[in-house]
Amino acid sequence: MAAGLAAQDFTSEALVQAHLDRIAEIDQGEGKLNAFLHVNTEGALATAREVDAIRAAGGAEAEALHPLAGVPIAIKDLVVTTDMPTTGASKFLDGWISPYDATVTLQIREAKMPILGKTNLDEFAMGSSTEHSGYGLTRNNWDANRIPGGSGGGSAVAVGSYQAPLALGTDTGGSIRQPAAFTGTVGTKPTYGAISRYGVISMASSLDQVGPVARTVEDAALLQDLLSGHDPKDATSLPEPIDGLSAAARSGKDLTGVKIGIIKELRGDGYQAEVLERFKETIQTLTDAGATCHEVSLPNLEHALAAYYLIMSSEVSSNMARFDGVRYGKRVTPTEGPLTIERVMGASRAAGFGDEVKRRVLLGTYALSSGYYDAFYGKAQKVRTLIQRDFSAAFEDVDVLISPSMPSVAFEIGAKVDDPTAMYRADVTVIPVNLAGIPAISVPSGLVNGLPVGVQLMAPIKEDARLYQIGAALESILTDQWGGPLLAQQPGETAANA
Repeated sequence: MAAGLAAQDFTSEALVQAHLDRIAEIDQGEGKLNAFLHVNTEGALATAREVDAIRAAGGAEAEALHPLAGVPIAIKDLVVTTDMPTTGASKFLDGWISPYDATVTLQIREAKMPILGKTNLDEFAMGSSTEHSGYGLTRNNWDANRIPGGSGGGSAVAVGSYQAPLALGTDTGGSIRQPAAFTGTVGTKPTYGAISRYGVISMASSLDQVGPVARTVEDAALLQDLLSGHDPKDATSLPEPIDGLSAAARSGKDLTGVKIGIIKELRGDGYQAEVLERFKETIQTLTDAGATCHEVSLPNLEHALAAYYLIMSSEVSSNMARFDGVRYGKRVTPTEGPLTIERVMGASRAAGFGDEVKRRVLLGTYALSSGYYDAFYGKAQKVRTLIQRDFSAAFEDVDVLISPSMPSVAFEIGAKVDDPTAMYRADVTVIPVNLAGIPAISVPSGLVNGLPVGVQLMAPIKEDARLYQIGAALESILTDQWGGPLLAQQPGETAANA
């Protein structure tokens, strides 16, 4: 699309309008995909027309345009915007307009990428299926009766169903990579701090990371290249940008000399047999391309799930305290009893938060309470350090680590929504990456019973380029084997016609 716009083969306005038409056709309305919570029709077209006018005029301004100028994008509704509502998919922020733009929003605006709208998610990013949204669930673009993954199911479905060529997501415990695996898309969780979190509603601050959602590895690299860099407004932002990602994605199929470690603890019991079969085939594909693959052990990963949910829920408890019904957001005034701030806060949070948010706030508040802090939160942080050391030791011997992106294909809507622990256990493959702060990518690796599965590649901190190099090589080889991209084999409008 970028090449066609640069050559003026078509206009950005026509490109944006085509995507808006697609959204209207398959996304909005009863029983449809529901990937978007807000569609930015006028704003997207206005940006597109501006880009078209600059290109038509030519000269220095046209030459200075970013390569992605005019290419539309969707943004997860956890990222604040001044011209669209930011709800976090929560009734607590219904209709709320931010007084400022997030840093990533500004970067997208400066690149003159038309923003198609804001995508659906589990409320405040708390969930693994996009069934916990305050505005209705999102359906999988391969099968309307299945979940798309979460919390960023909206962004993944928007890209996977051709409603947007690129999307922005956030990944706290797999919220980009897990939906990518379930929808046949590419999702990257960059090195912690590689992309600014300023203006992104915090869930668990030491785990959250903004990242790209795309249909190809190179597309994901192009978007991360745009967003990478230091932000003085974000105290966790890396001092130097991680560069050269799209160049790495274009480095070819030869993997001679690349050493890949197969994580022993992230396969076996609890994994769908057909998923493991696709994973074995992927390992053989990498070996045939020149890579050497051998098993490695990260023994402390068995404690990752427990450590993650203690740390995450503790930080959720702290971050959710800002939603009090006093300064902004939903306010409920109790009709009986004395009118105090505490009672207004309690009534507002009770009415504004969904069950999953309440569950995690309660878990986190308990873990941080007097007498339990050291036993739960403190011990979980020590386990986190052990997991980080396991990854560091493994990377002394290999270039990247590999595992299935998820233990199974996308499950049916409603299958786990009433069993939170089963939902939590489904994230076992993706959670360790966030605890360690390392980069990871999910790349489509085939189909199981007509549904997509992915493979997850992990690299050392700041070595995001390795993921794009190896991921793009694998993608290219598999695309040749399949005779085209995985998404091209998607059933015809199954979800749209549900």
